[in-house]
Amino acid sequence: MSTNAKIRLYVEQPLGQGQSIPLSREQAHYLFGVMRLTVGAHVLLFDGQNGEWLAEVTDAGKRGGELACIEQTKPLQMPPDLWLLFAPIKKARTDFIVEKAAEMGAARIIPVQTDFTNSERIRQDRLQAHAVEAAEQCGGTFVPVVEDLHKLDRLLADWPADRQLMFCDEARVGEALGLGDVARGPWAILIGPEGGFSEAERNRLSNMAQARVVSLGPRILRADTAAVAALTLWQKQLGDW
Repeated sequence: MSTNAKIRLYVEQPLGQGQSIPLSREQAHYLFGVMRLTVGAHVLLFDGQNGEWLAEVTDAGKRGGELACIEQTKPLQMPPDLWLLFAPIKKARTDFIVEKAAEMGAARIIPVQTDFTNSERIRQDRLQAHAVEAAEQCGGTFVPVVEDLHKLDRLLADWPADRQLMFCDEARVGEALGLGDVARGPWAILIGPEGGFSEAERNRLSNMAQARVVSLGPRILRADTAAVAALTLWQKQLGDW
């Protein structure tokens, strides 16, 4: 079926052939109040589990509405088994990191509190919404989970034995330290705060059997830039690019 549907929307209800999808008040306002869709219009939906589906507006109200699934347009495309760990920074830059991580194929996004992290709290629900918006805009069919803030030392204490860790150490700037000859499989990337890692953290990470110390080039990068650079480096060598 050909369609001119240009709007993609994430929904929490499971999608499937003939499935009716009720809309929240916010979704209805966006589709019918902002985008001016009417009954019979087409929308692309995804739920993070069942791929992308073409749906038709069957009820368009000011405070709600309903869509009906017609056919699947994309299968579910899972990202690599990659976590992004990063220390929260200023609000807009933290939002940027989450958005880019979702676009670039991180499967799980974990804010961490390090010794030098300035922020002691985050709005997990707001960051999760940014991940959803990024998936809607980039054509993805999977939405990564954004976790609440974890203390880095506790996370490392329970680190999975089979998950390798790309430790981006700003203290090694300018050194020729890439990933080298490493295996695919479960991985994570760790980006530090604006103040860098403490000496204790650096020593602990450098001595982890699963950790690979990496330099991100000849210049010290801002934390949000470093996240994009690290994701790019990993995806190019070990990911699905």
